Amino acid sequence: QVQLVESGGGLVQPGGSLRLSCVFSGRLFGFNDMAWYRQAPGKQRELVASVTSGRTTNYADSVKGRFTISRDNAKNMVYLQMNSLKPEDTAVYYCNAQRNFISIGWGQGTQVTVAS
Repeated sequence: QVQLVESGGGLVQPGGSLRLSCVFSGRLFGFNDMAWYRQAPGKQRELVASVTSGRTTNYADSVKGRFTISRDNAKNMVYLQMNSLKPEDTAVYYCNAQRNFISIGWGQGTQVTVAS
């Protein structure tokens, strides 16, 4: 059974930084493609960043140059380093695992609020 748990959210001022973490409980983490999604109030969930099992990364245009996704296969962890945060980055951030292009699990979400 797959379980994902996010942490690291919180309240930060515009221009600040946060680092989100997600721990994957299950087998064969290294074979998973991992991603971070976010959902703001009244909006659809959107892909923020992804990293494949081969460590290829992809970013939404809105976060390119500001966010960095990384993974540590030895620790079954995926991270999202968020710099130069803007109020429009405010959302609940979710960790997602995929294998063979099929979603195998979601985390419960962690709230990120960017406000002064």
